[in-house]
Amino acid sequence: NMRDPVIYRVLHENHPRTGDAWCIYPTYDFAHGQSDAIEGVTHSLCTLEFADHRPLYDWLVAHLPTPGVPRQTEFARLNLTYTVLSKRKLMQLVQDGIVDGWDDPRMPTLKALRRRGFPAAAVREFAKGIGVARADSVVEYEYLEACAREVLNKTALRRMAVLNPLKVVIENYPEEGELLDAVNNPENEADGMRQVAFSREIYIERDDFMEDAPKKFFRLSPGKEVRLRYAYFITCTDVIKDDNGEIVELRATYDPASSGGESPDGRKVRGTLHWVDARSHRTAEVRRYKHLFTSENPAAEEDFLAVVNPDSKSVIEALIEPALAEDPVGTQVQFERLGYFCVDADAAPERPVFNEIVALRDSWKKIQKAQG
Repeated sequence: NMRDPVIYRVLHENHPRTGDAWCIYPTYDFAHGQSDAIEGVTHSLCTLEFADHRPLYDWLVAHLPTPGVPRQTEFARLNLTYTVLSKRKLMQLVQDGIVDGWDDPRMPTLKALRRRGFPAAAVREFAKGIGVARADSVVEYEYLEACAREVLNKTALRRMAVLNPLKVVIENYPEEGELLDAVNNPENEADGMRQVAFSREIYIERDDFMEDAPKKFFRLSPGKEVRLRYAYFITCTDVIKDDNGEIVELRATYDPASSGGESPDGRKVRGTLHWVDARSHRTAEVRRYKHLFTSENPAAEEDFLAVVNPDSKSVIEALIEPALAEDPVGTQVQFERLGYFCVDADAAPERPVFNEIVALRDSWKKIQKAQG
């Protein structure tokens, strides 16, 4: 590009900002190095496609009276699986209404990552971990999730929420109920304890019950005993179904001697379930997310919009313990046994809204293990 480069163009048109004050417009290649020098830039970092433009950048800086000598260095751009990072493509997603704006929690913008609940420390760790390379490469999205999980495990307070509720009536439990002590964060003793209400009617996750359970199913099934987190051992005694054969309620008994989840006789109970109290729970909108694209490399597809995942967002009504309803926007919490969630900007006192940040299970470690 050193042979007869284009330096400026003449355009007799009205400029949106400067009107008709100018008709000569320098090209980017001509102005780049000089504007860097004028602004005091010492090192200009560019993506790899600018390598061909560097000879002109250097020649103009060397032959014009610039106040400094900036140096241009090119690096490979960041590529993430199941994601597009091109501003043009991201703008198309916004303009076509495929996402709800630049801060839609499925977008890879910093604004969106913040709204979804990714901690800033996790993004910094991600950047530090992947480093800067000269060769084009693609980073697994799961690595970003792993960085978030590592930070949130230490900082997020634990709470209980049920996303797909099934009612359980503990028939021999007293009518008046009680308050139980619950740990806020086992990773940080300074976070202290809270109290959660418990009564004879609770909700558990529907997935935590199976009527015809296989041998290695350690959760609740007829005649089987499980531990309720912070509470008691319960045993399922009856399954109640509607006219269509759907399970609508479970009946159970509890062991009063197992307060706090331990039994004096030392018997072992393998399954521990989270729950919410039927009397005191609140409802919340929970937004769960999957990859925005079904293709691992959507940018390489002939039409990247053709591989948009129609199931990338789902909205459910969940039951939460009352403490969660008081959290301000941006609060990051762990729903025990489920994952990490963040209070969304749409939340209101009468209608809490949570975004799923990342599931509790660390799929990144599984990937690393599989790759040896």
